[in-house]
Amino acid sequence: MRLFGKFFLIGAAVMGLSACTLNPATGEKQFTAFMSPQQEVAVGAQEHAKIIQLFGAYDNPAVTSYVRSVGERVARNTERGDVDYTFTVLDTPMVNAFALPGGYVYISRGLLQQANSEAELAAVLGHEIGHITGRHSAERYSRGVLTTLGAGILAAATDSNTVAQAAGIGSDLYIKSYSRGQEHQADDLGLRYLYNAGYEPEAMASFLANLDQYTAFEARLSGTDQPMPFNYFSTHPQTSDRIAEVVDAARAYPDNERLIRREEYLQTIDGIVYGDSERHGFIRGQTFYHPAMGFTFSVPRGFRLVNQPDQVVAVSDGGAVIVFDAAQTPSAMEPLTYMQQVWMQGESLDAAEQVLINGLPAATAAFDATVNGRPMTLRIVAIQWSPNRFFRLQMAIPRGASGGLVEDLKRTTYSFRKLSDEEKRTIRPWKIDIVTAGAGDTVSSLAARMPFDDLKEERFRVLNALSASERVVPGRAYKIVVQ
Repeated sequence: MRLFGKFFLIGAAVMGLSACTLNPATGEKQFTAFMSPQQEVAVGAQEHAKIIQLFGAYDNPAVTSYVRSVGERVARNTERGDVDYTFTVLDTPMVNAFALPGGYVYISRGLLQQANSEAELAAVLGHEIGHITGRHSAERYSRGVLTTLGAGILAAATDSNTVAQAAGIGSDLYIKSYSRGQEHQADDLGLRYLYNAGYEPEAMASFLANLDQYTAFEARLSGTDQPMPFNYFSTHPQTSDRIAEVVDAARAYPDNERLIRREEYLQTIDGIVYGDSERHGFIRGQTFYHPAMGFTFSVPRGFRLVNQPDQVVAVSDGGAVIVFDAAQTPSAMEPLTYMQQVWMQGESLDAAEQVLINGLPAATAAFDATVNGRPMTLRIVAIQWSPNRFFRLQMAIPRGASGGLVEDLKRTTYSFRKLSDEEKRTIRPWKIDIVTAGAGDTVSSLAARMPFDDLKEERFRVLNALSASERVVPGRAYKIVVQ
């Protein structure tokens, strides 16, 4: 969660402009209507600033330099010599990569932890470069068709203006996913760039297979058949035959250097942050910590916490939802005034009251609403952190919920507190550690070193792209997670 300010990716709606794209099958140019190359550069620069402001660039010079060098090697022989590429590692655990018009290519820290070789990294970057060469990012921005990447849990299908104000509708990050045809073209172009740079072309297929394994595991963790809302396949549509198509295309290439560089890659990512960073706060069990800002709060058992770029969301199987975020005002004001005149914009809030939460002034109110067609009670809380800064809790409680749930959510409200100086020093993010398997090591022994409470072996296999039957190889390097 990146605090105090929400930002938008607003694609430029530029229609009726002419440009040429590359047909990967023939090498010929084809006529398409969308923004000009000059507009691509302008839009990309504008949106790049917003992306950095929202996610932040990962502050690790060795890693960012490495990614840049691999990207520049892959981009060396593209068909668009007019593009000046910018490669950025985003400080987010979300497993994704994407491109903006004008040559801006992004790869998340979360994706770096899932890749297992320099060749796989190069495959991802080559694919994104292919989207730029094919002008797919420019085309989808020109069309102005936007779909959400954030959860937007309370924002969907409400029939109450008050709920809309509380939920902050429109505050999510938006970007349109690619079409199947665009994905196929980016695969073909990416393979070409990967091969020309000397890398093993089949690394693209191995990476897609790795992500399939990761996505299935994440869906299992969430208790649903649906993966996390912002992941690689949410913006890069996956089909059952895509990996097979990439494998066939890769095998058609003659021999090259077949570079993989697994050891070099693993040594580069040794020590990178795993999961959420200190700057964005992180989750441990049922508790969210933000050492950089100095606060913490906990949610009841049975709720799954998700740390998003501009909010923290917790959802229960019973339909209750907690949304935590932050806001600021131009000038100082009391919490009750803020709630009535700013947050809820003058809406009548019966029984709104001032409270004190662990020494911090706060205000709270509750009202009936309909969320996703379901009657709910919406409890909102504004906690004053400084004269013009507020932390906010929004709790959607199904009508007729048990008294126990209501009491649990009340405890969540009063669990918000400042961290002690000792807690700020000792509560730290997890990191990737590269270890070499010894003669007696097994999947179980290496997985046992990781700090997770459950599914340690499954997590280890997903992290290292090992199948259910594969064993560790003595002398081979592997990734584990450490505190």
